[in-house]
Amino acid sequence: MKPVQFLSNSPKIDNIVKGFTLTRSLFVSSLLVGEPFTGKKTLIGMLFPNTIAIDASNREELLVALENNEEIIIYNFENLINFEELNFENRRIIAIANNIDNSKKIEKKFAFIYHMPSLQEREDLDVFIDYFQYQIQQELMFDYPIILDRKSLDLSSNIQSLKASIYKQLIYKTLSSEDIENILFEYLFQNIEGNNAYREHLYLFERPLIKAGLKKYKSQLKLSSILGLNRNTLRKKIQEHDLD
Repeated sequence: MKPVQFLSNSPKIDNIVKGFTLTRSLFVSSLLVGEPFTGKKTLIGMLFPNTIAIDASNREELLVALENNEEIIIYNFENLINFEELNFENRRIIAIANNIDNSKKIEKKFAFIYHMPSLQEREDLDVFIDYFQYQIQQELMFDYPIILDRKSLDLSSNIQSLKASIYKQLIYKTLSSEDIENILFEYLFQNIEGNNAYREHLYLFERPLIKAGLKKYKSQLKLSSILGLNRNTLRKKIQEHDLD
């Protein structure tokens, strides 16, 4: 159980762990439901490390496993057609699903149904951020402190998007001016064409410059002085780049 607690400080997750722990010696059917990339399969794998796991999308393989095993993990359960026809009697079934339909049939089939919270619902989000930031910094060989903008991290696809946005932030925050120049070179080399390329690509410099300045100084008057532009010119560019 220690690996589960390592990435969890959440009462909601603790309740799921307790539920599965209390019934691990019983022949009952349990279902864990939650959005993709919330750690459902990892959690179940840690609780039942020696249990055979079958993809519900492969019905024939599942039928064979049910015939020969008393304890089975079934993942992608939402892909299983006519699941009510399967015999779960005298077996310990642990099913994992991203979503469920036919809730009445589900309730008849499973003695226990648990709901995995999304990262947006988790009280221990900082545990995930700290853990993945450490892992990714080790991978990228960044051995110095880097402060993330945690409010802008992407949780839309839970762990998948969180890790991707941590990667991006860490890379963005460590780029040198030479790195940025090389990135722009590669992009422009692939995209400049026509007869108005200068004006068409000027936004690549102007937009982030003005956006960063507005966030940093929080005043158009102050920013116009910093940039050496008159207020009318700055206001026009803010509107032009849809930054107001």
